[in-house]
Amino acid sequence: MLNVGDKVPDLTAPLHDGSQFSTSKLGGKPYVIYFYPKDFTPGCTKEACTFRDKRADVTAAGGEIYGVSLDGAEKHKAFAEKYELNFPLVADPDQKLAAAFGVQRLWGLLPFAKRVTFVVDGQGVVRNVISSEFNIHKHVDEAIATLRSIR
Repeated sequence: MLNVGDKVPDLTAPLHDGSQFSTSKLGGKPYVIYFYPKDFTPGCTKEACTFRDKRADVTAAGGEIYGVSLDGAEKHKAFAEKYELNFPLVADPDQKLAAAFGVQRLWGLLPFAKRVTFVVDGQGVVRNVISSEFNIHKHVDEAIATLRSIR
């Protein structure tokens, strides 16, 4: 798994709105990229809605939010529309991002992403890794605190 101080590799993947996510084109702006297991599950929905509800705090702290799971863009689009998510969801069905960040996991024979949040500074360096599986609010609040500390 990527650790604090690691540089995020150059990665691209489709977004739920049909555009492209690219780590190299984030233009020096800090961001929060959180990985979650699956769209429409109770914990993942709660986490996405918490990020949605605190997006103003994230942007006030100077960052953007990106959610990533192994679901495809169409499923992400339905998830984003149903819960009125106000940030992009990155589709990673080929597990390219999950592998690069080191968060892929198997449940039986089914692959999914671990619930891990990374805060990345404007130079593409990981500044915090939040991997508590049991406290979804911790991910959001700690990410905001980290963004405030790197301003």
